[in-house]
Amino acid sequence: MTTDDLALDLRGLHKSFSTPAGTVRAVDGLDLAVRPGEVVAFLGPNGAGKTTTIDMVLGLAVPDSGTVRVLGHEPSEAIARGRVSAVMQTGGLLKDLTVRETLDLMASFYGTSAAVGLAIERAGLADAADRRVGSCSGGQQQRLRFALALLPDPDLLILDEPTTGMDVAGRRDFWNAIRADAAQGRTILFATHYLEEADAYADRIVLLSRGRVVADGTAAQVRAVASGRVVSAVLDAPMTVAELSALPGVDRVEHRGDRVQLHTRTSDALARVLLSTAGAHDLEITSLGLEEAFLTLTSDVPVLAAAESAAVTTGSLR
Repeated sequence: MTTDDLALDLRGLHKSFSTPAGTVRAVDGLDLAVRPGEVVAFLGPNGAGKTTTIDMVLGLAVPDSGTVRVLGHEPSEAIARGRVSAVMQTGGLLKDLTVRETLDLMASFYGTSAAVGLAIERAGLADAADRRVGSCSGGQQQRLRFALALLPDPDLLILDEPTTGMDVAGRRDFWNAIRADAAQGRTILFATHYLEEADAYADRIVLLSRGRVVADGTAAQVRAVASGRVVSAVLDAPMTVAELSALPGVDRVEHRGDRVQLHTRTSDALARVLLSTAGAHDLEITSLGLEEAFLTLTSDVPVLAAAESAAVTTGSLR
């Protein structure tokens, strides 16, 4: 696949900002290629560089170095052609207009007035179409931003915390609509703090820390990069936290009722020790969840260096 065939092609991106406390390096050598039709979750802690990267993709910020290609074009050109839309967290709505009037106004700019009814339906706004925007709930306003983004029928849809303010049913309906879009070939890039959304709906997870990609792959592959498992058991011979921490390969100890949970990278060996010396029963070995992998790979402790090496491995999976 050539560069022009990619939905997104980011190479060697760097972006820094000057602050009273000094220079902040928001994006530090970021590379990312996204194929058409992929649903990609963009994850990372606050300050990881997600918003700055999205701003560069949308032409709202210029990289200090590196290149940004969107659907084979410069960001401004792709947006001018109506091939890119974005759903941001806040702003951009006139409170005194109704939902339908807002969509009619924006559709007149695109020459897509016939698309308003479909956008209302797709965004689940039929019951609120004649309500003033200022009277809409936060979730309904976010749905309206989604409907507005659909009007030009974009090839690439960028979502920044798209389900903020939505209830559980609203979030489920929203993501069902997004998956249906992707099935028709639309590319989706979304940033979210809801890790369960990334786990359930993304084809691919790109995990950022300190402006760099530290993992890139499916949810299962990202969990595997953390290379950890949890050994959980009930012990007939109780052991203190210090004693459990001293067992081979134990990274962390937790107590959950009468069970102990031991985080380890050598689960088989640890299980044998527990069975033979501590009278362990009801023993379970599970892989890390996405939240655990997220915390491990974005930690400020030295494990980050190992994660950066692992990112090379996951990158080869794409």
